[in-house]
Amino acid sequence: MCISCGCGKHEERHKPGDITLGDLKKAAQNHDLEVEQTADNIHDVARELKHEGKIS
Repeated sequence: MCISCGCGKHEERHKPGDITLGDLKKAAQNHDLEVEQTADNIHDVARELKHEGKIS
């Protein structure tokens, strides 16, 4: 989906800065990771930063 908003259109970029499936695949390939692991890593870091009060 526009991975940022969850609309179900995984390759649509509605606004600059939106993340698409293609972006996620490229990030995974850059580190020889599965796409799901890359998404999990992003979520884990976001959760950690939220708990630290660095993001909302």
